[in-house]
Amino acid sequence: MDSEKVIARDNDYVLHTYNRNPIVIEKGHGLHAYGPEGQSYLDFTSGIGVNSLGYCDLNWAEAVSKQAHKLQHTSNLYYTSPCSKLAKRLCRRTGMSKVFFGNSGAEANEGAIKAARKYSFDHYGEGRDQIITLVNSFHGRTIATLTATGQDTFHHYFGPFNEGFLYTPAGDIEALTKLVDKHTCAVMLELVQGEGGVVPLDQEFVQAVRALCDEKDLVLIVDEVQTGVGRTGTFLACEQFNLRPDIVTLAKGLGGGLPIGAVLVSEKVAAGMGPGSHGSTFGGNPVVCAGANVVLERLDESFLAGVREHAAQLRAGLERLPHVKGVTGLGLMLGIQFEDGINAADVLAACRERGLLVLTAKTRLRLLPPLVVTAHDIERALVILDEVLCGLDPVQS
Repeated sequence: MDSEKVIARDNDYVLHTYNRNPIVIEKGHGLHAYGPEGQSYLDFTSGIGVNSLGYCDLNWAEAVSKQAHKLQHTSNLYYTSPCSKLAKRLCRRTGMSKVFFGNSGAEANEGAIKAARKYSFDHYGEGRDQIITLVNSFHGRTIATLTATGQDTFHHYFGPFNEGFLYTPAGDIEALTKLVDKHTCAVMLELVQGEGGVVPLDQEFVQAVRALCDEKDLVLIVDEVQTGVGRTGTFLACEQFNLRPDIVTLAKGLGGGLPIGAVLVSEKVAAGMGPGSHGSTFGGNPVVCAGANVVLERLDESFLAGVREHAAQLRAGLERLPHVKGVTGLGLMLGIQFEDGINAADVLAACRERGLLVLTAKTRLRLLPPLVVTAHDIERALVILDEVLCGLDPVQS
């Protein structure tokens, strides 16, 4: 079926809660996606940070296919080897005690919220259930995670929202400290605010939050749905902040292209989450876990050193481009801030016409290339971006 027919059928039958790009992707390999009529795209989005090993990595596809032919699902009423293998790897890699598997980042953050409140209830009783998040944060699109999200634009239409969330500006430890009272149970952070414009937190602020949580016995939740699994050049972004949270959430790149979410908890939090406290029919699915195990096998220190090397190359190249005011983010999670008059959405559309797929985050262009990006891929992307930006008039854009 050609692109026009695919798009027409989609428009007829799919609930359009996304503004789609007017292209159809039929197949892909590595960083390259292809349309039905042979269109070719260099993909610097990786499915919004999901295709960590690019399209259809051969080892990943083989593991997923082999598992699908062997056992596709059992539910959490039974044990499977891929699930326990992945759990062991994640806990040993992160230093956390236990992991709960779900299907998405929003689900992972829901699980983290429940685990934090359960810890507080077990130790302090009812009424200590408020969670403080940051202004400009994003934690998901379920009702609870929308409420946890510190952006007013997400708080329209769907109320009433859950009680129990407060917001404080990133970087202001005094403002955060003033919000903490007898009702506070946790603080929830993204170390790089992805949907908020790819804005990293300040190292000193993060350490001050950890100290405050230790002093008040608050659970520190770090949302690494987008920053985790090598995206920032270390397995967890926490490593670059010398941070040991009580709960870490993962999703996106962990499955390499299949849906998964993970709630990693410390020993103190794990103690309260017994049978019946949480659940997920598809959580720990053996096919998904088989793919995730390949991702973790690949992400050794040599691989991550390559991620850091290519991230430095990409950042340096971006900073030299015309009309670029600044580059934010960590590793291969970058935001490009343009001079006044340059619209990121216009840049995205022009890049797409030249065969480069990119993203936006608020007013910035956002790049999330697969972790297997090469120096050649980066140079090709920089050439296209340079052509686009040289062709834009800031006054007219």
